[in-house]
Amino acid sequence: MQISINDADVFVSTGGRTPDKDAPVLLFLHGSGQTHLSWLLQARFFANRGWSVMAPDFPGHGLSSGVPLTTIEAMADWCHTLIKAAGHKKVTVIGHSQGGLVAMELARRHPEIVAGIGLIALALAIPVNPQLIGMAEDNEPAAFDAMVTWGHGHDGAFHDHPMPGNSHIFMGKRIMAGNPEGTLAVDLKACAAYADGEKAAASITQPAMVILAGDDSMTPCKQGQALAAAIPHAKLVKIEHAGHMLPVERGDDVNKALRRLFEQTGA
Repeated sequence: MQISINDADVFVSTGGRTPDKDAPVLLFLHGSGQTHLSWLLQARFFANRGWSVMAPDFPGHGLSSGVPLTTIEAMADWCHTLIKAAGHKKVTVIGHSQGGLVAMELARRHPEIVAGIGLIALALAIPVNPQLIGMAEDNEPAAFDAMVTWGHGHDGAFHDHPMPGNSHIFMGKRIMAGNPEGTLAVDLKACAAYADGEKAAASITQPAMVILAGDDSMTPCKQGQALAAAIPHAKLVKIEHAGHMLPVERGDDVNKALRRLFEQTGA
């Protein structure tokens, strides 16, 4: 599905199904240097089970035109515009990593539009290593290699993919390489600069779930637990023996957890 926002064409995956205006809406927000393809296992699963799915490519990512947004706050406001442009009044928003920061900020800035929130492989802050940012600026292929290496647990490292013939490592590199040059660096800087995680978490009153990976090297589980504690009513789910790229590496487990969240929100 294509939507025009600020004179730019935005691609929104609907999981291969025509959106149902009367169905509960799920908004999936991808992480740094990623695209809607990060949500392949979620978008198709839920779209084929009665939900209306929106998994957008942020500006300057994947199939969306425009230039990458430089702050988490701008991304949150852009999501609000996207939801309104699509004709929806409320969504349950699910964010992975950087997308989780955006989801929290969306709930903080526009609480009336958020029915529930799912935060995956996230912490109150994402203090990106300056060396990784420098690598993304000067040697993108090396940064892609580092991201997919650090981002996957045992299953991903050994190419154990739920879709036969696919590899987490190679697919991860191809997704990032498909974005315009410099996109990853912009995203990483936006994550590193965001400092309002505690305030955003404290503002969340909607049903919430925090899904963490036991072997996450990018946002360690201990930091994710601090996020869950900052949202006192949030449900905490920990998926053992998994890395940061939870939605692709352990898609079935993520989907099972999200269904419990959707039951809370009435979705």
